[in-house]
Amino acid sequence: MDFAAELKSLKDQIRYRSRIVTPGVFKNIVISGMGGSGVVGRIFAEIYSKFPVVVVHDYHVPDFVDSNTLFIAISYSGNTEETLSACEEAEERNASIVAITSGGSLARKNCQVIRIPPGLQPRSALGYMLMPLVNTFLNPSQEDIERTHLILKEMDENHSLASKLASEIFKQERFPVVMASSPYRSVAYRWKTQFNENAKILAFSSDFPELNHNETMPLKLSYSLDRFYFIAIKPESQRIRKRVDVTQLVTERTFTAVEPIGDTLLQKLFYLIHLGDYVSYELALLRNIDPSDVSLIEELKRKLQ
Repeated sequence: MDFAAELKSLKDQIRYRSRIVTPGVFKNIVISGMGGSGVVGRIFAEIYSKFPVVVVHDYHVPDFVDSNTLFIAISYSGNTEETLSACEEAEERNASIVAITSGGSLARKNCQVIRIPPGLQPRSALGYMLMPLVNTFLNPSQEDIERTHLILKEMDENHSLASKLASEIFKQERFPVVMASSPYRSVAYRWKTQFNENAKILAFSSDFPELNHNETMPLKLSYSLDRFYFIAIKPESQRIRKRVDVTQLVTERTFTAVEPIGDTLLQKLFYLIHLGDYVSYELALLRNIDPSDVSLIEELKRKLQ
């Protein structure tokens, strides 16, 4: 499957109906994952708050992990060494283990395994990895899922906004800075990582209102500000919208606004995720770079063995 086809598969991935069989009693959720798999945990932790959710991007689990923990290991390949290490620690602590993977060592664990389709780049399988969590804990309606599918289908057919943003970044030779607020901070981070892996450029993410307590100063006074392209995802909160406007005023910066499309959080979330996918993909094409290439990351993994 070529990379464009991988992007277009997201609309069908959200129809993935697998669910986690949760233990009778648990007090917290710990999600372990790295890279394209790990961003799934970030997204879920931001949109779900009925139980404490901690995301681990490391070899180890927090000290509190025990038999009251629902531990979810996410690794598309099933061979991510940090995730496997964290999973082993969680097993030793008697946590309830769930694995979301397409295969590898993780699929052979003696635990509940949700097998997802193989053959994609991990970052292109976000829907397959995220939907078991969404289906289990947020229980979206079929109408919501089908409306989300339609929104993504329309973007596959016409992503002119993504092409426009990519063209501006390319022509001005700038580094993207993506700013957002809850519930889209993790989406801004996803954009950052997609710029990194697909377009092979440095990119950054930040969030309101926290950035008003530190990054506001360099937004006006730093050197090389002409090398950055600022993108602001339109906030849900009126108070944060005012912060975005006032931040542009006092720093004399202009942020390119991106507005979520949809009626529900699921629709808006996947719209924004897909838009970022396409912006980074279009930028890769403008740079004459293969968006699927992750050879440096693979070389690093080989040298670590």
